Amino acid sequence: MTIRAELIFALGALVLLVASATPDRAAAQASFEIPRAAGGKPDFNGIYEWPRGLPGADTCRCSATIFDRKNFAPLLGNSAEPFLEPRTGDPRHDEPRAFCMPSGFPSAFLGPYPVQFIQTPQHLVMSTEFMNVTRIIPLDGRSHKTDIEPTFYGEPVGHWEGDTLVIDGRNYKRWSLDDWYYTNPKEYRMHSEAFHTIERLRRVDANTIAYQFTVDDPKIFTKPWSVDWEMKRHPEWDRTGLYEMVCNENNRCEGGKCRDSK
Repeated sequence: MTIRAELIFALGALVLLVASATPDRAAAQASFEIPRAAGGKPDFNGIYEWPRGLPGADTCRCSATIFDRKNFAPLLGNSAEPFLEPRTGDPRHDEPRAFCMPSGFPSAFLGPYPVQFIQTPQHLVMSTEFMNVTRIIPLDGRSHKTDIEPTFYGEPVGHWEGDTLVIDGRNYKRWSLDDWYYTNPKEYRMHSEAFHTIERLRRVDANTIAYQFTVDDPKIFTKPWSVDWEMKRHPEWDRTGLYEMVCNENNRCEGGKCRDSK
């Protein structure tokens, strides 16, 4: 973990401790007036923490990189395939990021790195510090394309439901769902090419976005399932912005095991 990630963890823990100890937090939320952008829609501009578990919830507060199995819908046909894929020992398969391959969505978006939101009336841009991952989300509610090649980060399309921004994502390549294999190397979780995501974002106070993430994969699960997180805005991070993260080609330390160039 980098020094910055450690500082982010410590800062996040302090902010959440103070917030949960404040008795009038609910009242402050009730009286909160949503900041609005041009056109009257809620303004999401700013730099935020990655999605994290809700205060007091029986879930991991440190990071949302790992989905909690208790939230899963039943597997289709009660079979672990094709959801759980054995690791092969080949780092190009087991940890493709060691070769600068994409982390994919949602994995890249859920690690302990800041995310910058840049909003216009036409688009919301989510730029993640991790591997400089950027999602450009049109906000006009357009239909998904039917003639494009699936990609690691899919095709997100946004529309407004009142003050809630709904982002519908489709056209994903089959790829890893999360980093659970670091906890249990025998369970390498993979979503299918039918993977469909629904994100719901709404402002709940001056520095908090309520973020609900729904997984809909009809080739793996019997029905969609959701998890609720939150994202905390940090105005003090605006001064430095996102740090640049560069993945070097010809990485010779795949899996953490370095070798010479021969």
